[in-house]
This record gives sequence, structure tokens and C-alpha cells, in this order.
Amino acid sequence: MNRTLTWTVAVLLLLAFSATAITSCTRIDAGHEGILVKLYGSDKGVQDVSLVTGRVWYNPLTEEVFQFPTFVQTVDYAPFTVNAKDGSVFTVDPTLSFRVIAGQSPQIFSKYRKEINQITETTLYNYTRDAFRIQFNQYSTDSIISNRQSFEDKVQQALGDALRKEGFALEQMTSGLQYPDVIVQAVNLKNKAVQQAMQVENELKVAEAQARKKIVEAEAEARANELRQRTLTSLLIQQQFIEKWDGRTPLYGNSPTFFKNVE
Repeated sequence: MNRTLTWTVAVLLLLAFSATAITSCTRIDAGHEGILVKLYGSDKGVQDVSLVTGRVWYNPLTEEVFQFPTFVQTVDYAPFTVNAKDGSVFTVDPTLSFRVIAGQSPQIFSKYRKEINQITETTLYNYTRDAFRIQFNQYSTDSIISNRQSFEDKVQQALGDALRKEGFALEQMTSGLQYPDVIVQAVNLKNKAVQQAMQVENELKVAEAQARKKIVEAEAEARANELRQRTLTSLLIQQQFIEKWDGRTPLYGNSPTFFKNVE
């Protein structure tokens, strides 16, 4: 009896486990696409990946469900160096914002057999390096510095075209471009020389302004003195003396006189 009961319990447990194992359910989160992958059977191969949404029922023994995010993601890659056409070494510290194009996740997974994080760290990184390398090989150092915006636009256009073919849309790219140390030092020296020249020019302008001010003041003083000499007659002096006389008889020399000879 005990054996029969034990056997029955074992069968029931096995059936329960089998039922659970045969059918599982998952829900695809918002902002994601679901990918149902067949692991075994005749469908394994090119046709073993399909796009699913919402609630998904699957057999965990023979199938697996992956979720690919379709929202915009940002990745900040480690810096790397690239040579310009004339051999100068630039450092690039790129940051990308991208997303999976809607409906493209099955094709992406079929090609790479990796999840999005792995693809980002390997495939997208290699495409990014290649886009910069190809454009740098077409520009000299002076051209890159003089036409940086145009250069970066071409890199972004080339990278966007390459990623679109792989099922990704490039939303934004910043290069984090860093010039060679020699170029940075030359630019700093040039800026310093320009600043010093501007300072000397300003000092000269101040000195010229001060000199002109002194000349104007001297000319004004000379003209005032000349005008005083022309208008300061003996009659005028005597009139001013009378206007300011306090009623006392002034003494000049040994004998008292009323008016002083000013001629």
C-alpha cells in the first residue's frame, strides 16, 4: 500500500513538474520587443527567431524569450586614438545615443546571437571606431581643426548609415575629440601672443589718450594766458584795485602814493 501511494505521489509530482516545464509565461515590458527563439527541432536555424509582444507562452525546454529595448540608450565608450591623414594622433572619447529600429530586433538577434548589451560593447563599438578611422584618413590636421564641425557631421552621417543597415538608429553622437599635445601647446602660445599684443595695443591707446589730454590742457592754458595778457591793461588793473580798495591809503616805496605804477 505504501509503495502504491509513494508511486502515485511520484507520478503526480512528475506530471505537475512536466506541466510546469512544458508551458511558461512571460510578459514583454513596455519599451521592449520580445524575441521567441526555438532552441531545438526542425525550425532551428534561420527561421528560429520571431517577434512577440505582450504576454508570451512558451516551452522553456525548447524555447527561450529575449527582450530587446526599443527606447533610446546612451553609451559612453572608452577613449581611443586615431591617426589623421598626415600622421597626427588624435584622441576620440565618443558618446552615442541610439535605439533599436522597431521590428528589427529579430534580425539583429538572428545575425549576432547576442543580447543588446553585448552587441553594444562589441559590434557598435567597432562600427564607431571604423567611422572615425575612415574619416580621419581623409583629413589633414589643419583641415580637422579648421573644419571640425563638418568633420564630425561626416563621421556621424557615416556611422548612422552603417548602424541603420544593422537595425539601429543613431540619435546623437559626440566625439569628445582631443587635439594632439603639440597642437594644444601651439594654440595656447598663439592665444597668449594675441592677448599680449592686445594688452600692448590697449596700453598704447591709453598713453596716446593721456598725451592728447596733456596737449589739450597745455594749449588751453597757453590760450588762457595769452588772453589774459591781451586783456590785462593798466586801466583794468587800476579799476580792479579801486573795486577792491578798503579805504586805506596803500604805501609803495618811501612816500605814500594812491596808484601803483604797473607799466
